[in-house]
This record gives sequence, structure tokens and C-alpha cells, in this order.
Amino acid sequence: MPAGHKSLQGLLLLDGGKLHGSFFHRSVVLICQHDEEGAFGLVLNQSTENKVGEALVANLSDNIKEQTLFVGGPVQPGVLSFLHSDTAASGGNVMSNLSLGHSLDALMDLSESNPSARKLKLFAGYSGWTAGQLDKEMARKDWLTHPASLELVFHSEPDQLWKTIIRQKDDRTRLLAESPDDLSWN
Repeated sequence: MPAGHKSLQGLLLLDGGKLHGSFFHRSVVLICQHDEEGAFGLVLNQSTENKVGEALVANLSDNIKEQTLFVGGPVQPGVLSFLHSDTAASGGNVMSNLSLGHSLDALMDLSESNPSARKLKLFAGYSGWTAGQLDKEMARKDWLTHPASLELVFHSEPDQLWKTIIRQKDDRTRLLAESPDDLSWN
């Protein structure tokens, strides 16, 4: 890695109040991969009105078909990604006990596994940054960071996730959670 590059893999990026009017306004993005070639992330708090079974024609369990489909980001909205955790396994390619997958075959394999031991979240599209782009955004302080956890990745109220995390920050940042969506309303 080049000098000065710090991988953000396994961290959450949060809109720190500078992304109003963009796709990422009030977003929580899990950075799944980050190296000198760029970064790949998934927005955790932008659900769609669709169920996975409405978007994917595949032989998947009803449990997976009934899950909400999330918008992972503005890049390639037709591309499938998924995050999964299995209480029986400790590895992970994103962070401990959390893995990223992209193939329908891998999803079908998960569909056949024990659903009570597994957590799964599916995404259409992703968030991507070219080499150095995310580092520049971080230097401009466009994003706040927060440690990721399985509890946050699979949060039961994803539409409240940004506010939930922002409220855990310092006093100044915490005010963002209580501000109107559009600051001109203030």
C-alpha cells in the first residue's frame, strides 16, 4: 500500500452533514474492500419496497425471497451483492464473522443452510471509489467513521441507523441527528 493510505475496510462511513443533495445524504456505508486500487462499499440504510424474490428469479428459500432488498449504492444497480454472517463460522472477508458475496450460486448455497444460524442482507448496486478518491473525500472530512458491528450491519430498523449512530458521537455531531433533513427549514 502507498504511504499514507489507511484501509477503511470493516468501518462504517456516515454522512457527516456535507453530503446534502447527493445519493449519500444521511447514508451509512459499510466499506467491504479498500486498497490502493479503490474502495467498494454497501449502503446499509436504503431499503427498497421490493422483496428479494421480486427482483431475483432463482430457486431460493422462502426465507430469503421474503427479505427486503437494499440499494447498495448508485453504481451498477443490476448487480447483486450480499452480506452474510453465520454463528457457526468465525471467518469473514469483510470483518470477523461477516462475508461479502456476489454470485447467485453462493446465494443458493446459503439458501440451503440453516436460517436460524445465519444473517443475510441483499443489495442491488454498490458504492465504488476509484484509486485515491475515498482518501480525498476523507481528507476533506466528507465522511465520519464508526466501527462496524454485526448488530449495526443487520440493524432491525435500517431507516433509523444513521440517527442511531450519529447520536453516539460527540455533542456537536449529535446535533445532526436532530436537525431537519433540509437545513434550510431551520
